[in-house]
Amino acid sequence: MSGAIIGMVFVLAIILFPIILNTLYMNKLRFLLIPALSLGAFAASAQDVTEAYNLSNLTVQGTARSMGFGNALGSVGGDFGSVSVNPAGLGIYRMSEFTFTPSLRINSASSSYLGSTTADNNTHFNINNFGMVFTNAPKGKRYEKRNWKAVSFAFGMNRVADFNRNYTYKGTNYSSSATQTFEADANQYPDDPYSNVPLTVPGYLGYRSFLINYNSAAGQFTSAVPFQGGVNQIKTAKQNGHIDEYAFSLGGNYKEKLMLGATLGIPSVSYHLLYTYSESLAQGNTMANPSSFAYFNYNQSFDITGGGINLKLGAIYKITDNIRIGGSFHSPTVYSLTDVYTPYVRSVAGGYDNVISTTNGGTITNQFNYSFTTPWRGILSGTYIFKGIGFITADYEYVGYNSMRYIYPVDDGFGNSYQSQESAINQSIQDTYKGTSNFRVGAEALITKFFMARAGFGYYGNAYKNGINDAQRMDISGGLGFRSQYFFADIALVHSMYKSQFQPYSIDYAFVHSSGPAAAPVANTDFNINNIALTVGVKF
Repeated sequence: MSGAIIGMVFVLAIILFPIILNTLYMNKLRFLLIPALSLGAFAASAQDVTEAYNLSNLTVQGTARSMGFGNALGSVGGDFGSVSVNPAGLGIYRMSEFTFTPSLRINSASSSYLGSTTADNNTHFNINNFGMVFTNAPKGKRYEKRNWKAVSFAFGMNRVADFNRNYTYKGTNYSSSATQTFEADANQYPDDPYSNVPLTVPGYLGYRSFLINYNSAAGQFTSAVPFQGGVNQIKTAKQNGHIDEYAFSLGGNYKEKLMLGATLGIPSVSYHLLYTYSESLAQGNTMANPSSFAYFNYNQSFDITGGGINLKLGAIYKITDNIRIGGSFHSPTVYSLTDVYTPYVRSVAGGYDNVISTTNGGTITNQFNYSFTTPWRGILSGTYIFKGIGFITADYEYVGYNSMRYIYPVDDGFGNSYQSQESAINQSIQDTYKGTSNFRVGAEALITKFFMARAGFGYYGNAYKNGINDAQRMDISGGLGFRSQYFFADIALVHSMYKSQFQPYSIDYAFVHSSGPAAAPVANTDFNINNIALTVGVKF
């Protein structure tokens, strides 16, 4: 394949990418703002802001080989995972190959809330990667005559985000109740408490469940829960799903000095979150009247599905036979997504056993279609190769999380504008997040002619400007590999550690009358994740 053809392919990829983006933007990708409760009122922050971060916080899992040396793939190459990091790594290939990577993810969480500690865990089987690389590498006189020493085309899938985790926290609270969230929402519209509004509106949902009471003389709502005497609170989150990126990549090696590559990425999102929250009277609550309130359960199911498109461009330059440097740019991913939100409330309050769900009390499930753009990324990398021994490598990655953006329709079709909501949520993203730096280092060493050992470390910075959130993470990894002429196998273990802080609900005290302001307590959670991966592959 001549240099002219390679150049034409790269130009074509760059030309087509904005055309596809424009098509996605021009489609009626509609977004209907989830009412105030949705997930946000019972989460640490507005769900739309949290959702943005979840869709943008990516770590390529790829092959066991790359996982073993910390996924520091920016200038190593010769690995299918590089198509999602720096596609110029395809220029290292001299043979075609097929690769497949299953993995086992073991999650554990320990949460401290109001003096109580709770443990939770789950295990999940994944497919991290599969892919094909087709390489044209001339030999002999053809090699000497050609400027492009090798050209590779690759397609397949790399998992770039894994949402699987569970956590639980519980304790006894004497200062606030989640029902004050319902109360605050209802008091924004106190003159019309009996309106037949959608059940997803928090105030109406709480009113129908007898969790808030209406004082017609005062024209306001108050919580029906005597939380000052103590209420037991427990919240569980069960998350599962992933983002799998399907990659179509082209890379070439020019005169054994410069390697160039491009990837057209098509990520597919499948994300499910189930929040289960319950509140009941604590033993010895002298303020309690069981006929008015005994307990309530509030479940929220939230699903996101959809797909997107992005472009990755990369280069690797060989300064000497021992030293390589690399750089890549990842465009924002433009997503077309669908959210489905379903709440469920059961309460024993007001002298009744109440169930408000999709099968009792009306249809609650709501579906929302919208578009979203993730942040751009830039990666710089360097590798030093010890001939016949191995290599050491390092990546620096910058992610502009404050550039995330939702795109709302002009209106809802009935003349109600969404422009103010669009401006508000995008401003909230800028106020909440900042650009952050990630670092990855790794090494591979030959043990024998056919076996090698690997080790790596990764630090992922905190993307939050302030508040209770702290998103920094550390990965420690290791692995072993086997290589023969036509077959290879690798195994790796990545141990991830990070801390998170959660609030079970948030309360707008400007509209609360059941007590004075008291911030919802915070749960401190330590996460430990072990990801064991096995890659098998053949060369041809």
